[in-house]
Amino acid sequence: MAHSHVLLGAGADPAKLVIRRIGIDDLKEALAKGADDFYAMPTHAMFLCAIYPVVGLLAARLAFGYSVLPLLYPLVTGFALVGPLAALGLYELSRRREAGQQASAAHAFDVLESSSIGAIIALGLLLMGIFALWIAVANAIYVAEFGYATPASIGGFVRDVLTTKAGWSLIVLGNFIGFLFAVLVLAVSAISFPLLLDRDVGAAVALLTSLRAVARNPITMAVWGLIVAIALFIGSLPFFLGLTVVVPILGHATWHLYRKVIEPAESPLPTQHLHPQGRRSAADFPAVLFPWARE
Repeated sequence: MAHSHVLLGAGADPAKLVIRRIGIDDLKEALAKGADDFYAMPTHAMFLCAIYPVVGLLAARLAFGYSVLPLLYPLVTGFALVGPLAALGLYELSRRREAGQQASAAHAFDVLESSSIGAIIALGLLLMGIFALWIAVANAIYVAEFGYATPASIGGFVRDVLTTKAGWSLIVLGNFIGFLFAVLVLAVSAISFPLLLDRDVGAAVALLTSLRAVARNPITMAVWGLIVAIALFIGSLPFFLGLTVVVPILGHATWHLYRKVIEPAESPLPTQHLHPQGRRSAADFPAVLFPWARE
C-alpha cells in the first residue's frame, strides 16, 4: 500500500488531470508572476538558492586540479538537470503566497512534511540518476576523443578543445547529447514537482502528467526550455552569482506555469505542516528588514 501511495497517490483510483493548451503569452505571464514573487520574497529566494553560486565556485576551484577539468563544463551545465528538485522550496513559497498564506523562508521546508514527500523523493532520485548518467556519458565522450591523459594545463586544455578536430567533435557531440538529456528532464519535471506539491497524485501520475503536458504543448514547452537555458547561461556568467536572481524567478515562474497547464481537479490535496502563528524563523532575517517584503 505504501508503494502504491508513492506511485499513484491517495485515493482508490489514479488521478485524472485535465491538461490545457497554452501559448507564448502564458509563458510571459508566468515569468511576470515569477518576478513578482521574487520581488515580494527576495531574500527568501536568495537564501534557498545560495547553494548555486557556492557549488559553481567550488566546481571552478576543482578545475585547478586539472584531472577534473574535462568535467567542469558537464558539471556546471548538469546542475540544470537537478534544478527542478532544488527549486521545490520556491514552488512552496509561490503556492503559499498564491493562497494568501504566510510565506517565509522557513515555510520552504514544509515540503518535507507533505504527504507527497515519498513521491517527491522518488522523482528526485530519478533526476539525480539522470544527472549521474550525464556526467558518466560526458566523461566517456572526452575519453573517446582525448584518452585518459590528464590535461597538462588549463590553457592547453582550452587550446585542444577549441583548435583540434577531436575538440570540435567533443563540443558538437557533447552539446547534442546534453541537449537530449535536457529535453528528457524538461519532459519529466516541467509539471511533476509542482503537481506533487499541489495534489497527492503519486510519482507515476505526476511524471506521466508532465509528459502529457509537454506532448500537448510541444512548441510552447520547447520555448520555455529555451528561456530556461538562456536565463541560466546569463545567470552563470558573473561567477554564477546571477543565479541567485535567475533561479528563484524561474522557480516561481514554474509554479505559475503549472497553474496555466493543469486545470483544478478533485484529486486529494497533500497534507501540509502548519507553523505556529506569530513566530518567525531565524532564516527570515534579514528579509524582515525589507519594507517591500510582502506576505
